[in-house]
Amino acid sequence: LLNAGEDSYYDMPLQSTTVSDLYQHCIIAIEHALKFGVHGLPFIGSGDWNDGMDKVGNEGKGESVWLAFFLYNVLTAFEDIALLKNDAAFAEKCKTEAEKLRSNIRENAWDGEWYRRAYFDDGTPLGSQENDECKIDSIAQSWSVLSKAGDENRAQNAMDSADKYLVHKDAGIIQLFDPPFDKSKLNPGYIKGYVPGVRENGGQYTHAAIWLVMAFAAMGDKKKTWELLQMINPLNRGNTAEKIAVYKSEPYVIAADVYAEKSHKGRGGWTWYTGSAGWMYQLITDYFIGLKKEGDTLRFAPCVPQDWGSFEIKYLFGNTVYSIHFLQSIAETKNKMKVFLDDVELQNDIIELKDDNTAHVVVENI
Repeated sequence: LLNAGEDSYYDMPLQSTTVSDLYQHCIIAIEHALKFGVHGLPFIGSGDWNDGMDKVGNEGKGESVWLAFFLYNVLTAFEDIALLKNDAAFAEKCKTEAEKLRSNIRENAWDGEWYRRAYFDDGTPLGSQENDECKIDSIAQSWSVLSKAGDENRAQNAMDSADKYLVHKDAGIIQLFDPPFDKSKLNPGYIKGYVPGVRENGGQYTHAAIWLVMAFAAMGDKKKTWELLQMINPLNRGNTAEKIAVYKSEPYVIAADVYAEKSHKGRGGWTWYTGSAGWMYQLITDYFIGLKKEGDTLRFAPCVPQDWGSFEIKYLFGNTVYSIHFLQSIAETKNKMKVFLDDVELQNDIIELKDDNTAHVVVENI
């Protein structure tokens, strides 16, 4: 355990004498996270996803709005896992804690036009119109949608605000937050040591940019999803000599960050970033193309441009190929999707996958 005043401790690790299976490990982790501050939101400690904010709650009282959304997502997903394990008591605990968390988010995380990012140890909000710097942070807005914990109207307003203040089409970047930390009295931590507009300090951090696009896709906004996906795709930063001269990084891999600082705007930072690459893969397959695999079943919920009349996917399940043909009306319609597997219409739109070494054809019409 850390001593008072310590943020970290380095020593030779020892193997624990406690042994548990993966399920129990998850329960212990979730129980550990169920610790909340005066606003009923989880403690941020020395950083949540953004470890650069290591001074927001290092005294043990600061709270994270983003972590509240993320924890809600974990709890609602793990409720189903607990039921699969016949653990009704922990499933009920997940449900109860998620409901309390959603209520506390509703009461204590909204700033008027978007969701706040956090609260400092002394209760000062972060990611608020009250702040001179870091007025709006993208990940709280994205995860209000992705977690389904945000009220629908508020989440829509939050995403509109993120689009208004953080998406910069001229430079082709989506800022993590704005304005960057620079001269205000706020001391969020070592993130303030970065040049304003570089890396997490108000540049594009690609994890967060991808989450914002995912959120627009989850809302069914086809136009915005396609527009922003094209914008953050590194291939589109290297298709002309002029763009390469600005980006100055490999356009065939993901960069962790892209600078917003005015003299280096649009320049790629730390490349070959596997974390963001994994999220980009999920954005394209799960949200844009819309493949949703659960166990041995497959659903399809694409969020592609309206003028994409059709496309085809070859999906390999074991040794079996499923040829999926998606056909879309060019006109905006509210028609229910029709799914055919080997010329037989499916009633629930769920494809039961079978590894039977037989070629299957799936046709989806909307």
